[in-house]
Amino acid sequence: MRWDVFCQVVDNYGDIGVCWRLSADLAARGHTVRLWVDDASALAWMAPQGARGVTVHPWAASVDEPTPGEVVIEAFGCHLPEPFVARMAAAPRPSRWINLEYLSAEAYVERSHRLPSPQWHGPGQGLTKWFFYPGFTPATGGLLREPGLMAEQAGFDRAVWLQAHGIAPRTGERLVSLFAYENPALGALLASLGEAPTLLLLTAGKPVPPGLPSHVRCHSLPYLRQPDYDRLLWSCDLNFVRGEDSFVRAQWAGKPFVWQIYPQDDGAHAAKLDAFLDRFPPVPGLRALWHAWNGLAPWPAKGPDPLSAAWKTPCLRWREELLAQPDLTTQLVGFALEAG
Repeated sequence: MRWDVFCQVVDNYGDIGVCWRLSADLAARGHTVRLWVDDASALAWMAPQGARGVTVHPWAASVDEPTPGEVVIEAFGCHLPEPFVARMAAAPRPSRWINLEYLSAEAYVERSHRLPSPQWHGPGQGLTKWFFYPGFTPATGGLLREPGLMAEQAGFDRAVWLQAHGIAPRTGERLVSLFAYENPALGALLASLGEAPTLLLLTAGKPVPPGLPSHVRCHSLPYLRQPDYDRLLWSCDLNFVRGEDSFVRAQWAGKPFVWQIYPQDDGAHAAKLDAFLDRFPPVPGLRALWHAWNGLAPWPAKGPDPLSAAWKTPCLRWREELLAQPDLTTQLVGFALEAG
């Protein structure tokens, strides 16, 4: 099938990260994808090699595109250009119009997944837009997971990858990756990490914090391609991730992780954070740590140990639960065929 994926960048790496992974995964499964994006600059380092079957276009150019694809993805509630929608409606066989929503563990997701939204007026009059929600349960659309991801991880050579990227941990050092928004809790985190020898791997653009504890060393990373970012997560004992794309990839890594959720002015992110924690297998002290990292509570006196089975085992069990569900791309393709 021919797919049009529309993306407007809000979270600079999350939105385009998800849309690129989806586009590349669709193309790898034999589909043709046009990705329309208002800011493709992050793809220069995120996916410099491109992907066979995916073409990237400026958002504005879609206005003049005469032939919409068989499936149109409106990612994260972005609004399609009206001329494009009008051509969708005028086509002899209208496109399947899917609004791919943000990831959440909240209960409304299961209620809203696959709901139709008939268009009664406007350029899309007569069309139906369908809501499609990623999620963590069989009643949702699942998570992005390329078919070969777990096999690649099983065959991954950590030492070789670290050496190839100039990362040299010392004996006894734990590895921690840090991908985060600006965070006032960073000082408290560093003090906590200083309780054991730690090599902190800073993602690109993150300056080395001043006043590091004596047991903490920092290594600044360049911008990484998406596959290499995955391998960074696989290599570390603990991963700090942010937004949506890295959050999902940390779960596939099966390693202890801490999520910094995208903050919302109305505070809705707090309920979203707790909804996920309510589903995640219990880890003593984890909720307090996540709350503290997200500015929702003071830093705890003692957090869970990422090297302990009490945190590592639930991460692996959670991943097994997720692997039992069909992935997002598989479900989207099935839904598109079903809707037709």
